[in-house]
This record gives sequence, C-alpha cells and structure tokens, in this order.
Amino acid sequence: MATEDRKGFEKIGFKMHPRVFAALGADLVTNDVVAVIELVKNSYDAFATNVWIRFQTDPEEGEYIEIEDDGQGMSKEIIENVWCVVATPYREENPYAMCGRRQRRVAGEKGLGRLSVARLGDRLHMLTQAPGEPCWEVEVNWSDVAVGNDLSSCFASCRRNSGRSPFKTSGTRLRIFGLKVKWDEGKISDLEDNLARLISPFGAFGAFDIFLLREKSSGAEPVRIQSPEFLNKPKYLITGKSDSSGEITATYKFAPILDGKARTKHVSLLWEQAYDSMSERWRFQGIEKFPFAKEGPQCGGFSFEIRAWDIDTDGTKEIQERFDFQKSKVRKAIRAHKGISVYRDGILILPKSETARDWLGLDLRRVSKVGERLSTSEIVGYVTISAAENPAIQDTSDRERLVGNRAVAEFEELLITVVQLLENERDGDRIKKQRPEPLPELFARLSADDIVSEIEDIVESDAPAGDVLPAVRKFNEELKTAAKDIQHRFTFYSQLATVGTIAQILVHEIRNRTTSLGHLVRIVQDKFAPFEDLEVAEAVQWADEAIHSLESLADTFAPLASRSFRRRVRDSVLEERIRTCLNLLQGEIKKKDVECSVPKGATRVAIDPGELDAVILNLVTNSLYWLGNVQDKQRRLQFQLEKADHGARVRVWVHDNGPGVTEEDAQKVFEPGFTRKPGGIGMGLTVASELVREYDGRMRVTSGRLGGASFGFDVPVKKG
Repeated sequence: MATEDRKGFEKIGFKMHPRVFAALGADLVTNDVVAVIELVKNSYDAFATNVWIRFQTDPEEGEYIEIEDDGQGMSKEIIENVWCVVATPYREENPYAMCGRRQRRVAGEKGLGRLSVARLGDRLHMLTQAPGEPCWEVEVNWSDVAVGNDLSSCFASCRRNSGRSPFKTSGTRLRIFGLKVKWDEGKISDLEDNLARLISPFGAFGAFDIFLLREKSSGAEPVRIQSPEFLNKPKYLITGKSDSSGEITATYKFAPILDGKARTKHVSLLWEQAYDSMSERWRFQGIEKFPFAKEGPQCGGFSFEIRAWDIDTDGTKEIQERFDFQKSKVRKAIRAHKGISVYRDGILILPKSETARDWLGLDLRRVSKVGERLSTSEIVGYVTISAAENPAIQDTSDRERLVGNRAVAEFEELLITVVQLLENERDGDRIKKQRPEPLPELFARLSADDIVSEIEDIVESDAPAGDVLPAVRKFNEELKTAAKDIQHRFTFYSQLATVGTIAQILVHEIRNRTTSLGHLVRIVQDKFAPFEDLEVAEAVQWADEAIHSLESLADTFAPLASRSFRRRVRDSVLEERIRTCLNLLQGEIKKKDVECSVPKGATRVAIDPGELDAVILNLVTNSLYWLGNVQDKQRRLQFQLEKADHGARVRVWVHDNGPGVTEEDAQKVFEPGFTRKPGGIGMGLTVASELVREYDGRMRVTSGRLGGASFGFDVPVKKG
C-alpha cells in the first residue's frame, strides 16, 4: 500500500520481476564457458580439492551438465540466507574460506554465481552437504520463476535428501537440465582450454584439481585438466615482481629448445624509469598537476611470469622435435593459454573469454612499432595480485575487464613495461647482429677476380674438370654470405631512411601546430595580460615556453628531414650547442635533479648546428633516462672536450654516473633496433653515430669517469 511522506510525496515500493534471473544471467555472465568457470570458482571458494565436470545424458531429461566437488557444502541455513540471496554480500563480508586451520581467499564476491546456472539451463537439481550436517536436495525451475508475477511468489524447493548421500563427508553436486545451447566437441574443447588457465601457477595455493568427462558413453573416465609439457619450458622467460614503490626487479632466461647457449640476465627498473618509458601517461588523471614519477604508483605490488616462444615454421619445428609434440598443434596449445592472465589470491580474474585475451592491447602495439614486438599469440603470461595489497584493482561485473581508475592504468602500464623488457632481451637472442662493415669492403666480396684466376691456373695445369668444382662451390658460399650481409646492410640504411621520413613528418606537424598555438598564446596575452590570477599567468608562460621548445626541436631535426640539405656549409660553437641542448631538456633535468657540467670556452667546429644538436640531444636524453636508475646518490652529467688528430679534431665526451653499459651491450649499442629501454625504437644512438660518421668521426662508448657510461664522438675543428 502506497504511503505519503510529510512533503506529500507518495512512496512507491521497488519491485523486481522474476525474469531478472534470466536477464542478468545473460547480461552479466558473458558466455556459457564463463558460466561454467564461475561455478567451478564456487567450488574453489567452498575449499574443494577436486571438482568434476561431466557432460551426461538422461533417458528422460536429455543432455545435462553435472558439476560436483568435495568442498565444504552448505547447511540449510546457508542455503536459505546466502545461496537464495542474489548479489549477497556474504563473500564480501567473509573474504576467506576456512577449513580447520587452513584458509583460502575466495574468488567470488559479487554473489552472482547462481545466475550462471540460469544462463546454462532451465532447471537445477542440487545436492549439498556440510560437514556433520544432513544432505539437502534443492530444485529450481528457472522457466517457472521467469513467468511469475512477483519475486515473493518465487521459490527454490528444498528438502532433506531421502537417498544415499554421494559425498564422503561434504560437497556439492549441481545438475543443470534443459541446456540452452548445444555442447558440441568444439565448445567442450574451448571449456577445457579455459579451465587449464583457471588456477595460477604462482606458489602453493593448496591442491585444486579439475577433471572433465567429455564422453557421454558409460564407462568413460574423466581427464585431469593439464597443459602440454613444452608450455612449462619456454624458450624466452621473464619472471619477477613490481613492489609497492613501482620498482621492477626481474630475471630474464633464454633457454634454446635445440641448439644454442642458455643465458640469464637480471634486470631492474625504478618507478621513475618505468614512468619515463610509458607512452600513455595521459591515462593517469592529473599528470601535469602531480609529480607521479616521485610519488610512486597507487596500484600496489604484484608478481609476474611471462613465457614466450617463436611460432614461425622453424620455431614450431623445434618444439616438435624436442617434446615429440605434434607440430600442427603447437600454435593451438599456445593460443589456448595466450595473452597475460591475472590471478587474485590464486584464482583467475582476467581474461575470461576469447575476446578479452588481449586486454592489454599488445597486438595493436605490435602493428605500430618499428621492430619486433610480441603478440598475444606468442606469449603465455601470469600475473598474481592480492586483494589486500591491490584493493583498487577490481574486475567489472561482467568479469571481462578491470574497473577504470588510476591504479589500474598504472598496473597495466607497468605490465606493458615488463613485456617491453622481455622483447628487448628476446630480440638480442633471436638474431645475433653484427655491426655492418663499410660498403666498399662489402661489395669487394662480390668480385669474381680471385676465382677466375684460380680456374685459369687449374686449366693451365691440365687438371681434370672436376678440380674446378671445389673452387666454384667455395665462391658460391661466399656469394651467399655476401648477399646475406648486403641484405642486413640494406635493412640498416632502410631504417635510417625511415627515420628521415619520420623526421619530415614531425618537423612539418610541429611547425604547423606551433604556428597556430603561438597565435593563440599571443591573442591571450594581448587581450588579458597582465593576469591577476597567478595560476593563469604561469600556465600561459609555460605554454609560451613549450612552444619555443617545440620550435627549437623542429629546427634541430630539420637537417634529417631535408633531402636538399648540404653539409659543411654552416659551423657551430660546441659549448653553445651543448648549453642550448641542455636548455631544451631543462624540464627533465630539473625533474630528475641532475647536476650538469659544461666546459667553458668557444670551440668552433665544422658541423651544422642542427646535426650537432641531434647528436648531443640523443646522448643527453639517453643519459637522463638511465640516470633514472640512480637512487642513492647525486645524479651527474658531465661534458668533457679533448683535442684529437693533432688538434685537427675535437673529441666530445658525455659522462654520467648511471648504471653504465655492459661489455656485451657496448658491441651492439649503435646498431639499428638495439635498445634496453622499454618501448624504445633503438634508433637514437644509430642516428647519432651515422651523423658523426658523415664528418669522418666515430662514436664510442666506454666505462665512464663518473662510474657510469661515457659516450664519445669526434668532429672536425673549423679551420681559419
């Protein structure tokens, strides 16, 4: 009966139509495979050690799904006050299941498990028994519930089981009749693949085995869900953790499947470095207002393990030979587990369906990158979080994504950084690159002069024709080697050509944007200055300075973008160019609190200012990034000049006190595509090296005088 309040408003009570069960089951549970997985998770929450999924046929009822476990079961009180309450807060209020002294963090907190049953079939028959309690029989006909007029007239039928209990001490058995979809072989295989991903491989979360009976014939035995052997022995592997401060510590392992030398490398990255390498920091709300790099992430710590394989023809053949595994099924096995899965307290939360496998967007990244990136089809990743340490990382009600907030954005970006670390190391192990030799020496190897002379000697000595064959074979091998080297060299220069094209686009776009932005800033200054609001005045000043910085940056890279650029026309004052470049990067220098030292003087060199700036900027930005790894001492960047070639040239050294460059990396650091920076293209030092070479100079790297790395290059001194 409606009532009125003191203001005269009539109070009308909310009602919920019984068909809400079917509607919510269809909308909140994405598909039938997810529905079964949610029910298996209920078994996990009930502290089961075993769960059996059986596809059966009843002479009268037809095909049905049976899910049975040996968990704690339910008492009559739990059935009435918890199970029959949709969206119950019971699991949220009781996040741990207890069994004696053991406890297990529950997987379900939303109280929507019974909606999975409503999605799968029209009728449920349940037997459940708690320890020391009688066995109870429950029946629900969802079709009858849906046609009712009011929830108050809808019931679950419950009675004490009159037959023999199927449980030794406790457990639950669900039988779902009137299935809404046909569970054919393909659908059951999809379920099997997803069940194999359900339990995290991290640590010991207690025994929990899943068995699947896919045969409908009598006498068939259930099969324990497990993965192929090769998935546990990846070719490329990175494991580690990100702590609450955002510092990533990881171990990379390369384990050749057939031939090759195994390699292990330890990698660490401070939050500040990881933050600098993130390409989508705009996702962090208020990025310009808060110094997140120093503040640290909000997402909390997590552990990770990401495995990767080569799935080209040679890669799958290796797996076939080593593990005696059918080659045609290698890609399918990886695809069944592909992508990165997130587990909270040992149970899978993401992804649940095929469409959500690439929830990090790795496949899109792979398309947009110059160089090799991993796709979801090449990796099987596991990430473990805890509800206690990561309270802000929550999955949505449809269980297909994470709730959007700053903590989740940071969590995702940190994971992408880990993938980039794996990609960098993997790239070095896949192709052992060599620095290209100078072009004259390379093309000299194509000459046939030597073999012609050798054959002439054979002919003149009246030797048999067969003696010519070894010489021809040798020359053929030399031609093949030269062709491969030329291809590599072509790749080298094509990448540089790509940089030139990118430079053209960037310079054009920067100048177009700065022209319009500069016009806007001038209008604001002319019409509203002086500004009474200090915050507005600072914002306009920052905008003006940013525009000038962009214009200077465009001028710096203009030589790379201009096809008609003529070298050795303009000269530069070395110390001035160094200070100009440091001014361009002043914001980054201040943020990282780096002490910079530039020698006094005015050394005039015969190199265009734009090209010299490109070299210096590449070296300084490289140092600034790696100085982000320095935590316990004053960060320093020092320039040093010294005479070379009897005064005809000057050598410039850029010293820092960062982590330095390993001996192995020093051999490859100037090669195109090589990088240790997550998300890096690996072309900055290559461009700098090529520019210096155009002036007959050489780029070099060594252990630094400040304890970090020292990069040096030499350029000609201006004559006269």
